[in-house]
Amino acid sequence: MRISLFLSAFAVSLITLTAPVQALQLSAGLKPVVVPQGQLDPIRRAMHETPDWKLIEPHLPDPATAPIDLLEMQGDLLRVRRFPEDALDYYNYALGRGGDQADLYNKIGITQMELGNTSVARAYFQHVIKIKRKDPQGWNNLGAAEFMGHNFSGAIQCYHHAIRINKKYAVSHSNLGLVYIEQKDFSSAKSELTLALKLDPQIFQHNSSAGVSLHTMSAADRANFCFQMAKVYARAGDEAEMLHQLQTASEAGMDIRYEMSNDRDLTRYVNDPRLLELVRIAKSLRDTRGLHSSTVASALPPAASANQEVQR
Repeated sequence: MRISLFLSAFAVSLITLTAPVQALQLSAGLKPVVVPQGQLDPIRRAMHETPDWKLIEPHLPDPATAPIDLLEMQGDLLRVRRFPEDALDYYNYALGRGGDQADLYNKIGITQMELGNTSVARAYFQHVIKIKRKDPQGWNNLGAAEFMGHNFSGAIQCYHHAIRINKKYAVSHSNLGLVYIEQKDFSSAKSELTLALKLDPQIFQHNSSAGVSLHTMSAADRANFCFQMAKVYARAGDEAEMLHQLQTASEAGMDIRYEMSNDRDLTRYVNDPRLLELVRIAKSLRDTRGLHSSTVASALPPAASANQEVQR
């Protein structure tokens, strides 16, 4: 799930342990706690045996002597290389050496979101806005955490707060649009997504500036999101991106030709040969997925009856 720097988005860490321990750490002032190398969890130990890690390890900066900005940058690189727990180490090393708290708490929170620790991430973002009240990233990221926790009214409040601080903050406008889609308020969603696209024409096409990841949405919500985006792109005159969004909506199960026939921006494309072809391809994909699911289901052993004890 992407938030401001992207969640993208998204074990146990040397510094940020389990959620209960983390919560105690946060209440004590968010001071890092380092776990000795020998106490790493099995999954992380296995990650440290991979070829990627063997290439990275010799070049890791010394936490005791490296400049703060280098420690933070190393955390960023480790996140990109999919070593989030090690990224947390380096963010905390930078924090312990006097790095910018708001910036590092944001990054730690984002990494925790990627690890699925939403409540821990929320605590970090709350601390960001406590120490830097006018940080739009902090408010935006807190909104993303509230969204992931299904607190949609709280998410809307946070996104509005970020936008009041920076009216041109495209990320919060796109995130706000996603919340409105979740609430089935498609008119407000379209307005926010249109504004986000106007502020940043690339916002829905790259991984560094869009909203909460679509994998958090149901297939129906994903279809609605893509259909709304198709209308935005139609108005902008970008037919290629419009067709891409319509194809995604169709693959998610929406009857796009029916929906398009009732929309003034899209109705003229209902019988477009390009659209007819993508609808045909999307139907073929859906049929193939359904056949695969049926085949897998038929190969599974019978489910235990209600009065049988499930083996653990």
